[in-house]
Amino acid sequence: MTDKPITHITDIVIPFFDVDSLQIAWHGHYVKYFEVARCELLDKIGYNYHAMAQSGYMWPVVDLQIKYIKPASFGQIIEVYSQVIEYQNRLKISYQIFDKATGQKLSKGQTTQLAVTLHNHELQFISPKILIQKIEGFHHD
Repeated sequence: MTDKPITHITDIVIPFFDVDSLQIAWHGHYVKYFEVARCELLDKIGYNYHAMAQSGYMWPVVDLQIKYIKPASFGQIIEVYSQVIEYQNRLKISYQIFDKATGQKLSKGQTTQLAVTLHNHELQFISPKILIQKIEGFHHD
């Protein structure tokens, strides 16, 4: 594996259309914030969803966990820290969401994705070599 974990920080400004009448981000939007961070993390390692499809695989999310600690609100800038925590048999990414101004933790969670072949939709119980090569060959900035 790489000498240190592969991580990425994504800044997101909570938009008006994500909040309820109390101007608090609806809990379901945290899944979107994780997705935005995950896409940036996958771009960083050179194996985003387009590259996954080109290599013959799709990677559906099969498990999602979220713990809400404190709500995010309209106009707030949040930082979503994403990190690859497992990749040999599945792709597991952890997330932590912080208020950018104060550093206060707002939420945490993780997603698990499994490789499925595009041509016959067969579940893979070991991650394809392309993912392992991208992660193990990753060089930090």
